[in-house]
Amino acid sequence: MITLPTRLHRLLPVLLLLLASPLAFAAAEGEVPAQMSILQTILHGGPLIVFIWVCILGTSMVLVMFTIQLYMTLRLESLAPKALLDSLAATIGAGNYQEAWEICKANKMYVASVLRGALERLGRGKESVESALIEFGQSEAQSIKTKISYISVIGVIAPMIGLLGTVIGMMGAFAVLGSSGVADPRSLALSIGEVLMATASGLFIAIPAFIFYYYFRNLSTAMFVACDSKLDRLIEDIPFEELLGIHIGENFKPAPARSQMAAGLSQKVSINDTTCPVCSGAIATGQSPCPHCGAVLEWA
Repeated sequence: MITLPTRLHRLLPVLLLLLASPLAFAAAEGEVPAQMSILQTILHGGPLIVFIWVCILGTSMVLVMFTIQLYMTLRLESLAPKALLDSLAATIGAGNYQEAWEICKANKMYVASVLRGALERLGRGKESVESALIEFGQSEAQSIKTKISYISVIGVIAPMIGLLGTVIGMMGAFAVLGSSGVADPRSLALSIGEVLMATASGLFIAIPAFIFYYYFRNLSTAMFVACDSKLDRLIEDIPFEELLGIHIGENFKPAPARSQMAAGLSQKVSINDTTCPVCSGAIATGQSPCPHCGAVLEWA
């Protein structure tokens, strides 16, 4: 006994033949026009051919959209505008780090987004800031690199869509050949033309897609290297040791004074010392904490 799925499996090739060439038998009777436009040729292929051409048109539109968007994005004027860099350099040079953070927050460029994350770790030291530049730089660059990878995907699937149209078109050509033999070469040539159009359209999209993919991939690498170099110049003169403990961001907190920092540390002094090792103020032997800066003194 044959089950329903087996029956459907056997009927599937027949259904594909009927969908791929609904006018095949009409072509054998001489009902196909002598000349057909491209649109008429596509419609003649049946619903599946029309669907394939819709997919090809959709991939071409996506390719154009990503190409224009990446072309406008991968420029120094978009990633690191000179006016923004000058403003940040002046603000950071003056020591207004919270204001620099607010400038970065108000801008959505690559340089501003990366520097904003690095400034939030300013109170943790130079190494933490440098690691933040790498971390946020990779995160911001990944969103752009993802769009570049989509172009590669289009270059891969476009020939596959064209190949699918080729297979379906060949099925229609064999349907014409089976119904009328070689007596009607015009209908057979029409079905083969559908095959060639589908294949050519897939390659027509895939070739520029791969060209744009490699172009934007190399361009993005060069642009990000240039931007990272500008970011390094912005932070190279920051006095990190003096800013330990500062909190930049939504809840701004200034760095504690040196005397406050020293107050929480134990300073070793000798019984022969008469001055505080932190503030150089005069102290008596055995006195702790320092009456001038509050440093905890550990007498030897």
